[in-house]
Amino acid sequence: MKEKVRNGRALLWTGMVLLGMLLPRKIAAQQFAFSTNAIEYFNLCTFNAEASFAFSKNWTMDANFRYNPFHFVGKRGTQGFQSKVRAFSAGVRFWPWHIYSGWWFSMKAQYQEYSRGGFVSKAVREGDRVGGCFGLGYSYMLGKHFNLDFGLRVWSGMDSYRTYDCLVCGLTHGQGKDIFFLPDELILSITYVF
Repeated sequence: MKEKVRNGRALLWTGMVLLGMLLPRKIAAQQFAFSTNAIEYFNLCTFNAEASFAFSKNWTMDANFRYNPFHFVGKRGTQGFQSKVRAFSAGVRFWPWHIYSGWWFSMKAQYQEYSRGGFVSKAVREGDRVGGCFGLGYSYMLGKHFNLDFGLRVWSGMDSYRTYDCLVCGLTHGQGKDIFFLPDELILSITYVF
């Protein structure tokens, strides 16, 4: 599993380096921002953060991570449920008006490890996903340094998965690879602009 995480991180760093080589050499703006998506905390307390860097009047580069290690035990020691995730992504946003203000469109590459199950049935699905995300949203300026971001991202790619009969038994039910198209995240972020 550590090797998969290492490979996912290497893929993201390679993408960021290649993107950096394609960007214009003259940097017109140098602003940084840090944000967290409040809606992710309602997804069984998924920790998340995004850092971004403005490299022109209309473009920012961002890196994002999400992490949820929790397993919730059911009533009287029953199986319980989980929505574990570890995801890393890197990409760019285009701001038609000005960075960190108004409408934005985004593209990014993402790697995700997940393990979900126990909600409707005892079955569990876990695996690795690699793909590309597309999103759009709006950034509302609350003040000089704070913004409120609204948005939606969808993504598609390759999913390599395994299914189990239950969370604790470990009996493999099936495995395979699929192409997927899923919503990535609903965004209601608090952003601090430096």
